[in-house]
Amino acid sequence: MQTPFGKETYLYWYELMLLLRRFEEKAGQLYGMQKIRGFCHLYIGQEAVAAGLMTAINDNDNIITAYRDHGLAIAKGIPAKECMAELYGKATGCTKGKGGSMHFFSKEKRFFGGHGIVGGQIGLGAGIAFAEQYQDTSNVTFCFFGDGAARQGMLHETFNMAVLWQLPVVFICENNHYAMGTSVERTSKVLDIYRLADAYDMPGDSVDGMSCEEVHKAIDRAARRAREKGGPTFLEIKTYRYKGHSMSDPAKYRTKEEVEEYKEQDPINHVLKTITDNQWATEAEIEAINEKIRQEVEESVKFAEESPWPDVSEVYKDIYVDQNYPYIVD
Repeated sequence: MQTPFGKETYLYWYELMLLLRRFEEKAGQLYGMQKIRGFCHLYIGQEAVAAGLMTAINDNDNIITAYRDHGLAIAKGIPAKECMAELYGKATGCTKGKGGSMHFFSKEKRFFGGHGIVGGQIGLGAGIAFAEQYQDTSNVTFCFFGDGAARQGMLHETFNMAVLWQLPVVFICENNHYAMGTSVERTSKVLDIYRLADAYDMPGDSVDGMSCEEVHKAIDRAARRAREKGGPTFLEIKTYRYKGHSMSDPAKYRTKEEVEEYKEQDPINHVLKTITDNQWATEAEIEAINEKIRQEVEESVKFAEESPWPDVSEVYKDIYVDQNYPYIVD
């Protein structure tokens, strides 16, 4: 089987996507056991977006997204144990147990949320890109949002400004076809969401989000354009979530046949087939990866279970910026 990507890339994709899948499956199980409380939006089915992204960007690039953030956070390098601890609300979590499922964050990994306000991160993503442009770096900001957020006024105002100032930002709509329980068809006459870019003279494209290969190629093109000071790009990455909008959503608005149709395109199975067809790993080596991921997820649960709760003294910390804190940090 001919492919423009090599063995190492496919093995990386397989291991990363399997970690995201198993982490989310475990999170769903723990939610049912009431170990995890509050809101919880799983990324199951959308893993190829995160995997294709990571092989196309640089370590210093920025990511900002909405509340379905577990997969992108782990992909960007936040350890699974810190993510699980955050779901538990423990002090060792990536936001000290204060953010929960919707608000993962890591300055070190340049992952700037996890945002609960629909579409609110779109303007923030452009702001981060403006800071990079102002400081004359080569870093690109990848701003993710869902198909529901594409209906927000924030998107249009931000698109206009981003194109006007030629900001190094890639806007990515993870179109999983449902804004909570409302299909795209019921909210807009424009079903090809990427065409919204046309009104702003911004390059836009539609991408198969069930394919790591196609995601990688599209993001690589957009990232190169931004680094070469060619301005923003809008990518509509068509993907699918196998579960409901959140853990409280039974997803009765979809047929079983529709869900099964997308599962037949499962990106993990696709990548694994490519690996086996090319004899890039033996059955024993694949099983070793599976066991490694199983242990990593179990260790993340153990870490969360054994971690302390935040101390009451932390309640008012990290809320307001210290007046003496410099506004620009090197």
